[in-house]
Amino acid sequence: MKAGILAAFASGALFGTGLAVSRMTDRTVILGFLDVFGDFDPSLAFVMAGAVAVTAVAFRVVLKMPAPALAAEFQLPARDSIDWRLLLGAAIFGAGWGVAGFCPGPMLVGAAAGVRDALIFLPAMLAGSLVHRLLERPP
Repeated sequence: MKAGILAAFASGALFGTGLAVSRMTDRTVILGFLDVFGDFDPSLAFVMAGAVAVTAVAFRVVLKMPAPALAAEFQLPARDSIDWRLLLGAAIFGAGWGVAGFCPGPMLVGAAAGVRDALIFLPAMLAGSLVHRLLERPP
């Protein structure tokens, strides 16, 4: 179990460092990417392209393994269908990302680093998570 916790910590630290180095914790970079007719900043496109390239190669290699290094089996999503809940969730996520310039990962890294905008966004994200949990609760 200690190896799993250490691997999770190392993975999170690497992910957070990548977000910070690529300036994805700065919401003005995200908003600049979305402002195609104004002060456009293409750096997010390069970060996404790099992430897609690494993922495309890594998933092909890793999923050929019989099991992950620190678990008995891979935990892949059971559903692969597109339904109204997925589309609505994606639309809400996209709208929030476009308005605030944050998604959860970069916001958490920014909040941990004391970025003011991330600290302001954190309670809103937690409130949204609470609303989701309350709506998903069985009657």
